[in-house]
Amino acid sequence: VSASKFARVWIPDPEEVWKSAELLKDYKPGDKVLLLHLEEGKDLEYHLDPKTKELPHLRNPDILVGENDLTALSYLHEPAVLHNLRVRFIDSKLIYTYCGIVLVAINPYEQLPIYGEDIINAYSGQNMGDMDPHIFAVAEEAYKQMARDERNQSIIVSGESGAGKTVSAKYAMRYFATVSGSASEANVEEKVLASNPIMESIGNAKTTRNDNSSRFGKYIEIGFDKRYRIIGANMRTYLLEKSRVVFQAEEERNYHIFYQLCASAKLPEFKMLRLGNADNFNYTKQGGSPVIEGVDDAKEMAHTRQACTLLGISESHQMGIFRILAGILHLGNVGFTSRDADSCTIPPKHEPLCIFCDLMGVDYEEMCHWLCHRKLATATETYIKPISKLQATNARDALAKHIYAKLFNWIVDNVNQALHSAVKQHSFIGVLDIYGFETFEINSFEQFCINYANEKLQQQFNMHVFKLEQEEYMKEQIPWTLIDFYDNQPCINLIESKLGILDLLDEECKMPKGTDDTWAQKLYNTHLNKCALFEKPRLSNKAFIIQHFADKVEYQCEGFLEKNKDTVFEEQIKVLKSSKFKMLPELFQDDEKAISPTSATSSGRTPLTRTPAKPTKGRPGQMAKEHKKTVGHQFRNSLHLLMETLNATTPHYVRCIKPNDFKFPFTFDEKRAVQQLRACGVLETIRISAAGFPSRWTYQEFFSRYRVLMKQKDVLSDRKQTCKNVLEKLILDKDKYQFGKTKIFFRAGQVAYLEKLRADKLRAACIRIQKTIRGWLLRKKYLRMRKAAITVQRYVRGYQARCYAKFLRRTKAATIVQKYWRMYVVRRRYKIRRAATIVLQSYLRGFLARNRYRKILREHKAVIIQKRVRGWLARTHYKRSMHAIIYLQCCFRRMMAKRELKKLKIEARSVERYKKLHIGMENKIMQLQRKVDEQNKDYKCLVEKLTNLEGIYNSETEKLRSDLERLQLSEEEAKVATGRVLSLQEEIAKLRKDLEQTRSEKKCIEEHADRYKQETEQLVSNLKEENTLLKQEKEALNHRIVQQAKEMTETMEKKLVEETKQLELDLNDERLRYQNLLNEFSRLEERYDDLKEEMTLMVHVPKPGHKRTDSTHSSNESEYIFSSEIAEMEDIPSRTEEPSEKKVPLDMSLFLKLQKRVTELEQEKQVMQDELDRKEEQVLRSKAKEEERPQIRGAELEYESLKRQELESENKKLKNELNELRKALSEKSAPEVTAPGAPAYRVLMEQLTSVSEELDVRKEEVLILRSQLVSQKEAIQPKNTMTDSTILLEDVQKMKDKGEIAQAYIGLKETNRLLESQLQSQKRSHENEAEALRGEIQSLKEENNRQQQLLAQNLQLPPEARIEASLQHEITRLTNENLYFEELYADDPKKYQSYRISLYKRMIVCKTIVLFCCLPLGQMENISPGQIIDEPIRPVNIPRKEKDFQGMLEYKKEDEQKLVKNLILELKPRGVAVNLIPGLPAYILFMCVRHADYLNDDQKVRSLLTSTINSIKKVLKKRGDDFETVSFWLSNTCRFLHCLKQYSGEEGFMKHNTSRQNEHCLTNFDLAEYRQVLSDLAIQIYQQLVRVLENILQPMIVSGMLEHETIQGVSGVKPTGLRKRTSSIADEGTYTLDSILRQLNSFHSVMCQHGMDPELIKQVVKQMFYIIGAITLNNLLLRKDMCSWSKGMQIRYNVSQLEEWLRDKNLMNSGAKETLEPLIQAAQLLQVKKKTDDDAEAICSMCNALTTAQIVKVLNLYTPVNEFEERVSVSFIRTIQMRLRDRKDSPQLLMDAKHIFPVTFPFNPSSLALETIQIPASLGLGFISRV
Repeated sequence: VSASKFARVWIPDPEEVWKSAELLKDYKPGDKVLLLHLEEGKDLEYHLDPKTKELPHLRNPDILVGENDLTALSYLHEPAVLHNLRVRFIDSKLIYTYCGIVLVAINPYEQLPIYGEDIINAYSGQNMGDMDPHIFAVAEEAYKQMARDERNQSIIVSGESGAGKTVSAKYAMRYFATVSGSASEANVEEKVLASNPIMESIGNAKTTRNDNSSRFGKYIEIGFDKRYRIIGANMRTYLLEKSRVVFQAEEERNYHIFYQLCASAKLPEFKMLRLGNADNFNYTKQGGSPVIEGVDDAKEMAHTRQACTLLGISESHQMGIFRILAGILHLGNVGFTSRDADSCTIPPKHEPLCIFCDLMGVDYEEMCHWLCHRKLATATETYIKPISKLQATNARDALAKHIYAKLFNWIVDNVNQALHSAVKQHSFIGVLDIYGFETFEINSFEQFCINYANEKLQQQFNMHVFKLEQEEYMKEQIPWTLIDFYDNQPCINLIESKLGILDLLDEECKMPKGTDDTWAQKLYNTHLNKCALFEKPRLSNKAFIIQHFADKVEYQCEGFLEKNKDTVFEEQIKVLKSSKFKMLPELFQDDEKAISPTSATSSGRTPLTRTPAKPTKGRPGQMAKEHKKTVGHQFRNSLHLLMETLNATTPHYVRCIKPNDFKFPFTFDEKRAVQQLRACGVLETIRISAAGFPSRWTYQEFFSRYRVLMKQKDVLSDRKQTCKNVLEKLILDKDKYQFGKTKIFFRAGQVAYLEKLRADKLRAACIRIQKTIRGWLLRKKYLRMRKAAITVQRYVRGYQARCYAKFLRRTKAATIVQKYWRMYVVRRRYKIRRAATIVLQSYLRGFLARNRYRKILREHKAVIIQKRVRGWLARTHYKRSMHAIIYLQCCFRRMMAKRELKKLKIEARSVERYKKLHIGMENKIMQLQRKVDEQNKDYKCLVEKLTNLEGIYNSETEKLRSDLERLQLSEEEAKVATGRVLSLQEEIAKLRKDLEQTRSEKKCIEEHADRYKQETEQLVSNLKEENTLLKQEKEALNHRIVQQAKEMTETMEKKLVEETKQLELDLNDERLRYQNLLNEFSRLEERYDDLKEEMTLMVHVPKPGHKRTDSTHSSNESEYIFSSEIAEMEDIPSRTEEPSEKKVPLDMSLFLKLQKRVTELEQEKQVMQDELDRKEEQVLRSKAKEEERPQIRGAELEYESLKRQELESENKKLKNELNELRKALSEKSAPEVTAPGAPAYRVLMEQLTSVSEELDVRKEEVLILRSQLVSQKEAIQPKNTMTDSTILLEDVQKMKDKGEIAQAYIGLKETNRLLESQLQSQKRSHENEAEALRGEIQSLKEENNRQQQLLAQNLQLPPEARIEASLQHEITRLTNENLYFEELYADDPKKYQSYRISLYKRMIVCKTIVLFCCLPLGQMENISPGQIIDEPIRPVNIPRKEKDFQGMLEYKKEDEQKLVKNLILELKPRGVAVNLIPGLPAYILFMCVRHADYLNDDQKVRSLLTSTINSIKKVLKKRGDDFETVSFWLSNTCRFLHCLKQYSGEEGFMKHNTSRQNEHCLTNFDLAEYRQVLSDLAIQIYQQLVRVLENILQPMIVSGMLEHETIQGVSGVKPTGLRKRTSSIADEGTYTLDSILRQLNSFHSVMCQHGMDPELIKQVVKQMFYIIGAITLNNLLLRKDMCSWSKGMQIRYNVSQLEEWLRDKNLMNSGAKETLEPLIQAAQLLQVKKKTDDDAEAICSMCNALTTAQIVKVLNLYTPVNEFEERVSVSFIRTIQMRLRDRKDSPQLLMDAKHIFPVTFPFNPSSLALETIQIPASLGLGFISRV
């Protein structure tokens, strides 16, 4: 492919391995440099390799990134694989990815919620390519292929340490255990899973790479029977790392079991082990990290012990294991002291060694000796040689490793024994958990064995891949061309062939003086320069290099020989074999280790040593040879055995990848990932796939995807030919593709090329659409602008015209204005001149007139002056006279003013006194205010008076001054009046003083008045402010009260709503729990029945040609006991089942209140009635014989009549005595009335005494009467009945033991105390008793009136009908009376006993009357009672009067089985039942129950109801998978239940009845308990109905709701080229949404046809829609290819169709739509915008029905189908998580598709009248008669 501009490529990078870049210009052949633009923004010149000139790898389109299968990528190469894994792991949080047949699992280092049972159920039964990659998908594929192909399977799990191999294998095993179950009750799957904690504790340890690293390989075979259920398992282990027992690196631990022991050392049973902290032991403290964060070793120890117990390892063996492990720890603490360079010793009584010897049961001295010495054997003699301290330490460690390895093997063997099954194994699935390819800085023997095993596994993997490829090509008839691939057979030959590395190693181990150096030289001599895969390092002579399939590995030869021999001293083993501890020698019984008596460990402590866990056993004769087997030889043999096993199975591969070395969650290290991908063969698979035709499409998928590249004329009816024609035009090179039978095969890159063409075509189409739309929009805009412009022009031109017209008008107006203005100016000028002339004339004339006027005026004024002077002189004289008169008046007025002043002073003083008297009286504020006003008025008056005085004074002063001046001028005239002046001055001085004093007093009064006024105003203002504050406070309080009331109301309403919701939830939860218990019980019952049938078949082999039919009554008695437990909420032990041959019909009395009341007395009464009925029939048959008898025993008849009368009188007497007793108790008396000696107490005791005496007498009389009846009985005895006296006698005879007698005496004392307390209570309740007696008297009166009415009616009837009515009435009355008195005397056994005696009397009298009434009237007088009893009489036909039908059906007891058979067992809903009235079987059964109730026959009622319930269960068990059958009987069961309620007689159920229906109510029995049983049965039928419809709908849902394109052309097929595996199940056809709607219509029509209650139909529809929504959403959450925008549109359209169906059926209020809300929100989530924070807020508010985990999962899975869509960014998903972090919802990812809503059965009365029901002849119920 030529690289053009803007093409995206991958270039190598030393840090990120591969970097993405974009070409800046086209590449031309011959260019040596490419100009690239990196993603980080830099430009780069990339130099091509001058030799190869290979171009960089091209990037896949973004739409292909993140695919489920790596082989689906168009460009298959290392950077594409690495990028796809990184995007899935980091961005989408997906840890699983397919790579062809390999599942790549990346360790997330975090617990993910993707392994729950709901996920297992979701993957169960699904095809591998249909769901997202998962370990469960691989396990399901293996399980289905095992069942389909009848071939064993293997799951090979490999990877580095810490990559998650063990966890993956564990989940695969858990999947098998969950989906298959076990074939027995031993729970084998639990045992298989229980082996994990045991093996992890003894085989796993903490390393620097993994906290729970498996230090051994294991292959577990899980066995299955013919029904593919787990029956057992077997485990094989490989290369246990023994060296970890004695050495751990820094930050590592020993095996978990040692730390678990140390953590549990304080347990009592571990005291003998003498353990302590792990830091106290040499073998557990070397790593310096004894604790794993988050792991409790003590709890893990408990889990380990529980697992051992579950696997059958006894407590003694467990303690033996712990002793050995503790001994190993103590052995590690044994220290040695050097004596010289070649010898050492152990200190005497060395405590660690003593403990070791005590635990192991060996001799201390002997073990001490052989730890420091060794035995050397030569050809002639044997001698003992001491060893150095280093050699002794190595020998001690070798012994510890050897013991641990043997213990490991022993535990594995015991686990295998526990998992072994006696049942023959039909097939198995193997799970191989083995180490991956390893390369370290220093690689030794362990890495050599591991890489050798991986070479073998890689070879097997390559062969399997080519086999599958070849099968696929041959299936599609594609020419098969051999692909060149890396064949690692030369590498395997280098290792295992003759003279290979292992052979040379074994040969060197046999040499006496063989060393690692000599072995290395042999390797160089044999393989160097002869084998291309073998190399020698340049700087070393003790190492070699092997070219493995994954990489070159350099191995250090040092330690190879010692690890291969794995020696331990024989003498130490012998000491252990001689142990007194029995378990220890068992470990060494089959010891096949190479025990070297001639050599010891010389290389010191080895870092790693792995040994096979299960060595091959040989014959005793080969023991010497077997002892010489090396570790390499054993490993090669076990590896060959493993490869044979794998080659015989179908393998499935899981490659575990470790994303980083620091255990950081969801952190991806590209370098480490590439190393592991190369090492595990994933890239090799990619290379093989890329070499052929990796992309494969079906013709329909290709046509759907690339229809846009075709023209209309290219589309033919034949899709295959259409695709061929188009491809020939699109891809000219025919080698780039091949046409198969059903698929098109493309070479690498061709799908990307087609996608480019498709994108270009779509882009061109988009451009054309955009161009057209933009042109249309712009033209539309132009037309709008043109129209607007024309409109504007029109308005502008009109405006201009109007302006011009206005101008013209203004011009004309201006001319007119000018004309008039000019005229006005001229006229005004003329007027001014004329006015000026007139003014001048007027002024001149005025001047002349004024001069003349002044002259006249001057003369006139002179006259006036003369007149005035003369008048003044006259007035002056007059004034002097008047002044004297006024002076006299002033003196008088002064005197009067003084008097008035005194009055004012008195009034002022009275005001002050009044003020003092009334200071502080706040309650007279208004009066004071009024008085202040009056004083103000007085004050004003005074002020006016003073003002007048001042005015008078001033005037007088002025007059005096004028007089003084006049007197001074005329002293002569004043001398006469001098005295008078002096007196006047004195008066003036006094007046001045008085005026000053008055002013001062006035001022004081004013100040006082002002102060008082201010104080009053202040007080008033304070009161007003206080009043205002009080008003405000009042308003605030009122507002607060209103607010609080409102808040309290709202709070109460909220609480009420919340509590109502909570109560509803609790009620639903309780209903759900109860119904789940019923479901579980039903399942257990079916299992019990199946097991019972199997046992019956095993014990009783039927005869050939004859097979018994199960009885319709064969029900499980425990069912009803279970129902009763639920109904009554108490524990009732279930009854022991009897053998099926002796089993009787189930007694349902445990549920019936009536049966609780009926005691042994009623059973005896029933027996006696049956006996008397038989005697009556016998009398009727022998009537003819009686007529022939000559003698009549009238005396006996008279005796019996007298006896009857006497008994009746005695009964009346007893009633009278009872009334007297009640009266005595009802009398009001003192508190001592009930004390001993009181009247009431004495009356009670007398009555009790008389009753007891009378009891004895009447007992004898009853026995006499009974003896007369018993003497005539036949040989048949009563059925298990006895009298109370017999019971009491037997009880007394049984109480022979003194203890029982003492208990009886204590019981009698307690009875006496109880009687005394009852007497006390009688005193307290005497008033209630009186009221009750009055009510009883009233009821007796009513009863008397009713009896009289009945008597009057009976007298009008004929004799026969009269007898029948009397008998029926008497029976009813006695039954009611019996129940009444039984409840009344329940606490008083003596009264109850007397009542029973009276009842016997009445029975005898009644039956005697019947016998006499049956005879003709003429013979009744002549027949004695003895004759009636002894002689049978001839039967007489008694004609009956015709009656109206009463809505009852009568059948004979022997016809009950026929009724049940025809009406239930053989009734088919599709046959006869289609044309019936809905619920007709229920109506018929109820009418039969009514008749049994009418007859008061409880046995018949019980038998009929029991048979009905059992028969319905039998029908449902037989045809329980038929929807119509289950729906039919659910409808009829509910109708039967409603009938029992409607006609129960309870007021709550009779509201909607007609008067005729109320007459049909049950009269004798209360069947409330049966209603509970029927309700439980209806719940079970409903749950079975839900299961049936779920099984029918489930195959349709995913295909119809998700996969099928309801809106054609919207979504299209994504170009994944998914390499799906062969489908595990045959294609059953494609379901569509129409299929689902048709099925829903079928369900609805069937339920409506059967007359199911509308509310129940709504609940069924709600459950169906929940199942559809849950399954659809679960599949959406597990399928990445379904999470796209177009799929969201499809889902919403499908949901709208379902809603339309609900509307059509008028079921929108059923709650079904709400169950689809999670699915609707998920579809909306796929379609909404997912970029900004506002989008995140909208999503959080919209998706309230989805959990946080579901929202994040959908966003992670969102996949663009076209290039125009965008992926959801990681930052946006984190924003969503942050916003939803406070939401409290379930962490569960999937919805519970098995959830069943609790069902209720609302009461639905029927308007159908029972008497109108007709029974069709097709039912075959002719033996039933209408009553």
